[in-house]
Amino acid sequence: MYIIIGLGNPEKDYSNTRHNMGFQVINKLAKQYEIEVTKSKFKGLYGNGVIEGEKVILLKPQTFMNLSGESVKEILQFYKIEIEQIILIYDDIDIEPGVIKIRKTGGPGTHNGMKSVVHEINTQNFKRVRVGIGMPEDKEDLIEYVIGAIPEEDKEPLEKGTELAKEAVVEIIKNGIDIAMNKFN
Repeated sequence: MYIIIGLGNPEKDYSNTRHNMGFQVINKLAKQYEIEVTKSKFKGLYGNGVIEGEKVILLKPQTFMNLSGESVKEILQFYKIEIEQIILIYDDIDIEPGVIKIRKTGGPGTHNGMKSVVHEINTQNFKRVRVGIGMPEDKEDLIEYVIGAIPEEDKEPLEKGTELAKEAVVEIIKNGIDIAMNKFN
């Protein structure tokens, strides 16, 4: 079984933001594999289903980004899942829009959601799919850039990135992370 976690902020107010790329990927997986992500527990919304013959839980923490780790820790403790069985998806300003990167391990960088996850579960050794959102021209506007509404002209490459990330998660489940990294990185 895999727990697939997309990082974001509660969707009512933040659905059309760069910081919600993790949620967008979860939404795409849920739609393709007909998994309802509507149960409320673990400080998040989750749903159980099957992807390519493998049981999965899709999770969207509802704690706001900076506390995402609380939700991740709760679900891992409840299901007693090994760290190797989680896949975490999140946005990354250091990657261009429309591009993704898959990693087996690594630090949280500047991403506050990842900092929270690493802090709460006390390890960096988990699979992650980073969805590129790029850097704003004016770095002073970083907060508005990641949590502000996405302009129409920027939506296409971000959509491409979330689609690639969805395909990468499926590839990890079907064939393992090494093959997925070779195919998508």
